[in-house]
Formats: sequence, structure tokens, C-alpha cells
Amino acid sequence: MVLVLGVSAGAGGAHAMLTHSDQPHLPPIDHCEVPRRAGGGVEESVFEAIRQMMGAAGARDELISGTAVTCRCPLHADAIRAGAGERRLTIVDEPLAQLRYLRFTGRLPDSGSVILYDLGSSGLTITHADCRNDTILSSKRSTVLGGDGYDALLRWRLARDGVLTDKPTSRRHREELSDARVVTAIDTGTGDRAVLTRSDLTELFAAGIHHSASFVRQTIEETGVRPEAMVLLGGCTRSPGIRAELTELVDLPIIYDPEPDLVSARGAVLLAAERRSGDLRMPRARTGAAALVPSTVDRRKLIAAVAVTVALGATIAGLLATDKGSSRPESGSEPTPAEIVAPTPRSFG
Repeated sequence: MVLVLGVSAGAGGAHAMLTHSDQPHLPPIDHCEVPRRAGGGVEESVFEAIRQMMGAAGARDELISGTAVTCRCPLHADAIRAGAGERRLTIVDEPLAQLRYLRFTGRLPDSGSVILYDLGSSGLTITHADCRNDTILSSKRSTVLGGDGYDALLRWRLARDGVLTDKPTSRRHREELSDARVVTAIDTGTGDRAVLTRSDLTELFAAGIHHSASFVRQTIEETGVRPEAMVLLGGCTRSPGIRAELTELVDLPIIYDPEPDLVSARGAVLLAAERRSGDLRMPRARTGAAALVPSTVDRRKLIAAVAVTVALGATIAGLLATDKGSSRPESGSEPTPAEIVAPTPRSFG
């Protein structure tokens, strides 16, 4: 059997998956997650992940026949290409790898388009893609929403209850609530405890999810093409509360892979098996190919979306800045998410 390596690169680090070329959907032979070093480039985590997986293949006395790395933006792709040197690898636009794996598993519609809703640690990427020719109709990214910001909100909530936690602990609690309904947070310094429920988490993240639903609508309105479904990707969408809220807010069928944070790496595995080196870019629709946005209505909606983004972003930024200190927040010193987002319509109308 032929071994191939798929790597997904992001602002938070890299996921790597070593597996047989025809088995991307099965548990991998080996895998790793390499966080991005503070101040380090995205290429560092990518090549460290590749090094670890080459070691794993060597321990099996096997060679890796192909390596593909997915990238979200040209800057990441350029950094990885420059650092690759003589290494033979394929650099792939991340949405292309995601579509490739979804098509392999039979989840992708045969025609029409889909929204790729990718909510990871560093932010949210919305990509409207044509399923027939793998073309990007529209793409947007927001760093207001993401696992890092949600973790900051969770730490703020726990601090109000008298429990101080660090970033890794708050992330662990958030991830635990994807499976468990209740977790207990403990302040290692004082021994104080606080109980968190899945409902608490959903309420805490509601503002960001409502905002993201508006983000999706804006993307669809700009292209003038109604998608067949919305695909939930990224580690944050493992949360049942987030998935349920999005299902309620967005009037589209939902496609969900049980391991949404590994879809990109699994798609990279498929592409590594198909092509050994070079770049795989995803074309974008030409300006004017999609319906233009009605000027008056959409400008108002755009202004409203920007206002929500600024308010929510200021709150998250303030919480992240507060993390640098050790003081406990005073009760009522920060707005709750529900106080900074207006109700969102539940259909596209």
C-alpha cells in the first residue's frame, strides 16, 4: 500500500495525517497537531508536522510517496513554498481540499453550490463554492469569531464565578462540552470550583453565531446564487450547541462531518495521491458572473453587519487583552454577548 501525507495549515498551527492513499476516511496510521509558536511563521508548524510524520513512516520502514499541504491564503502558501526548498509537495487551496473530501464521502451535492462555513481557532472563513467546477463565487474571513475568542469569553465567565483558568484549560473545557453536558472548572490556585453546562456555552457564544449567520446571508446576497447546503467545518463546529444554533438561524440544509477539523487534511491526502508536486489553485468567478448586489438594501445590511462586527470585535479584543493581566473582572464590567447583537432574521426571504 502507498503512504501519503496530508497537512492542513492555519493561523493556529498544522494538522498532519499519514495514511494509505485509498483510505483517507479511515483512522490514520499516524497523525499529529503542531501548534503555531508565538511569533513563529505558519511554515514552522507545517514542516515540524511533516518531520514527525516522516519519522513515523520511517519507523514502519515505508516511504511517503506524496505530500499535500492546504493553505487558506496566498501569504501562507508563499511562506510554505519558500521554506520547502527541495522538498516535493503539493500546495493546495484549502476549500479545494475540503470539496475533494466531501465529494469522496458522497456528502457534496452533484450540482449547484455550497457554503463552506469554516470556524477554527483563529477565525471564521465563509466560502461560497460552485460544486460543478470547484470555483469560488465569494469568500470572506472574520477574525472576530473563533475558538481563541470563545475561549476568552469562557475564561471571563469563569472569572466572574471566582475561578481563574489559563488558555489551554479553557480550551479543554470548551472541547469537553462538545461531548459532555456538564464540566467542573477548578481554580488551581484557590481550589474554587465552577460548574459549566453545554447550555451556558451556547448562551455565551450566541452573539458570535448570530453574527456569523448574517455573514452567511451577506455572502449569498453578494453572489446572487442560493446554495444547496451549508457545510460546517473547523474544530469549533464540534459543539452541538453551535450546530443547533446555526441550523435554526440559517435556512439551508446542513452537511456535517463527524471530524470537521480534519476534513482539510483528509482532502489533502486525496490530492497528494493524485499529484506529487506543484500548486493546486481554486479559480474564482469573474466579476459580474454572479448577480450584482442591489445597492440600497445591501448597503444598509453591510453597514449593519460592520457595526455588529466592530461591537463584537471590541468585546473579544478587550477580553483577550484582559487575559494578559491576572485581575478578576468586576461583576457587570463587560457586556454579555446578548447585549451587543440585534435579533437576526431566520430566513433569507
